[in-house]
Amino acid sequence: MTRKIRVLVVDDSVVIRRLLADAISADSRFELAAVAANGQIALSVLERTQPDVVTLDVEMPIMDGLETLKQIRAKHRSLPVIMFSTLTERCAQTTIDALALGASDYVTKPANVGSFSAARQQVMDALIPKMLGLCRSPEPQECATTTPRMVTQSAPAVRLRKQTQTEAVELVAIGSSTGGPNALAEVLRGLRADFPVPIVITQHMPPAFTRFLAQRLNTYTPLEVKEAIAGVALEAGQVWIAPGDYHLCVVRDDRKVRLALSTSAPENSCRPSVDTLFRSISRAYKGSAVLAVVLTGMGQDGLRGCELLAQTGAQIIVQDEASSVVWGMPGAVARAGLASGILPQHLIAGELVRRVSSSRSLNALLKRTAALV
Repeated sequence: MTRKIRVLVVDDSVVIRRLLADAISADSRFELAAVAANGQIALSVLERTQPDVVTLDVEMPIMDGLETLKQIRAKHRSLPVIMFSTLTERCAQTTIDALALGASDYVTKPANVGSFSAARQQVMDALIPKMLGLCRSPEPQECATTTPRMVTQSAPAVRLRKQTQTEAVELVAIGSSTGGPNALAEVLRGLRADFPVPIVITQHMPPAFTRFLAQRLNTYTPLEVKEAIAGVALEAGQVWIAPGDYHLCVVRDDRKVRLALSTSAPENSCRPSVDTLFRSISRAYKGSAVLAVVLTGMGQDGLRGCELLAQTGAQIIVQDEASSVVWGMPGAVARAGLASGILPQHLIAGELVRRVSSSRSLNALLKRTAALV
């Protein structure tokens, strides 16, 4: 019989502790390992209860979520920790800090929910898939790590798509979800100020969170990172992130490509959606002028968009399984045979530089050759 996934719930609110305990107990795949009203109590019971995953409140008395997370990570680098925060600016900032410190993911607390049962269902819908995604097996040692094992090369059991480069790369587009903030930080950190093309990003996050994410990423790179603004023309040196609760799109206007924002229905239960962004790119750019990247994330958002991009000849690379917190999104693209490269997180920036530079050099050579004919 498969052992249940053991969950440690840490929250100073009696109501939230009961809500989480009921949600966990209602699913036969989980069991409640313990509850704690603050971080100090959580640390005292952690070794004794040996949970497989921890839900950790952001704001608590005595010892808050950030300090608790630091102490958990000092001893348990691979234990999945899901932050549980409210949709406020202060908690959004703290949650982004927590992700940078090694939190695996986050869930926002129910707001304006009419009944306890409705709130519990909302928590179950958001939390249960994340815990299952982070714990690939109920055995603790098999849970996905927040400091993934790095490898020097990938050996995927999937077929890579052969790529013919005919145009200079004009745009890099990135999609990410669970584990994405830290993956994005490492990718952007590896790019120089003279990176010659703009970058557009869809990271699954609610409002306020994306603004603080952009601000934090801006400290890691000489490129300018901001939340996307409708109508802005894309230029080299810019990195634009989809704002929470808005789809990010690109549209071609005469000779320029501009950003557009949409509040159309969520896709893959997401807004912003990677598929929406990639689909708009497939209409605005031709062929291999696009270099798409799918980083760590739960689910399959980005798969349909990559299918459209592949049809136009775009290049697609994905993060490998070993370095992904969750290999859902990149794995779906890889298994579909759409990727022309599968790389560990720490090699993706270098590959972007190589592909963009080589494509532009090749394109310049072809133009010179054509002019001589």
